[in-house]
Amino acid sequence: MSPAPAAASGTSAAGVALGQELIYGCMGLGGSWSAQPYSSADVDEAAAAVEAALDAGITLFDHADIYRNGKAEAVFGEVLARTPGLREKIRLQTKCGIRLGEQGLEAYYDLSRDGILERVNESLARLRTDYVDVLMLHRPDPLMDPAEVASAVGELMAEGKVRAIGVSNMSGPQIEMLQDRLEAPVVANQLEMSLLKRAWLESTVLVNHAEGTDYSFPHGTVEHCVRHGIGLQAYGSLARGLYTGAPAAEPSPAEEATSALVAALAAEKGTTGEAIVLGWLMKHPAGIAPVIGTAKPGRIRACAGAAEAAAGLTRAEWYGLWVTARGSNIP
Repeated sequence: MSPAPAAASGTSAAGVALGQELIYGCMGLGGSWSAQPYSSADVDEAAAAVEAALDAGITLFDHADIYRNGKAEAVFGEVLARTPGLREKIRLQTKCGIRLGEQGLEAYYDLSRDGILERVNESLARLRTDYVDVLMLHRPDPLMDPAEVASAVGELMAEGKVRAIGVSNMSGPQIEMLQDRLEAPVVANQLEMSLLKRAWLESTVLVNHAEGTDYSFPHGTVEHCVRHGIGLQAYGSLARGLYTGAPAAEPSPAEEATSALVAALAAEKGTTGEAIVLGWLMKHPAGIAPVIGTAKPGRIRACAGAAEAAAGLTRAEWYGLWVTARGSNIP
């Protein structure tokens, strides 16, 4: 039987506080994606990023076992080892379920019981910690048996290695199928959501509209998460800096106009472009928590005012950003 839904912003059944907040995404740490070992400079870069994130008020750090082929977790573990007391001040989440460069395949998914147990234990070793606050199932695995997942998650939680369970890139029905077997509530769903990647939003207004066929996002997923108290985490939330000064080879007219509008709103409200872009997401009543992926300390700190920017955006300004970014009026 499914457990009672967790609160949308609060504490999960496992005692892990999750809500609308900024999250630091660690995918950019650890050097290259090659098999080349990370360097001391990579550890220093990670330490600087963590310090900037803390300065911005961020306490939740997002990982995955595959990021930089495990090196993102490893350099973070080095930072934890050389910073006494840091682990107790932060929360960690990591993901499993994708295998890269194994069995002659570039990639395949593995949410088998043994696969989950193996990869979580490897992540804990790299992170140099006894537990993660949230384990995220990275992508839907067509061969997944929900009972196997529930068995693995139950064992990890009983051992104290995982305190809460979440998912990534899953639809409402996929989450519902898992939740039927899981004893613990799914506390978060991480999706690509930004002012650039708007399929999650477009799907809500393009029902019964021809333009709706342009978007593959499963309509109803956001609503399912809100209804069941599942936190929404937005990766790619800064749109790789497209609207805040990152060079673009051939920006579209909509992208140029959006960049100009973001800059104008930031100047008017005395904040940064990054805060405006993230604030646009956080203004949505679903309580979206943006994941910040940049490794540049200055850009990380520039995100600190996102919640204030969200509160300061008027409805017309919010819609103005959306319409400008889509390059056409809404239906």
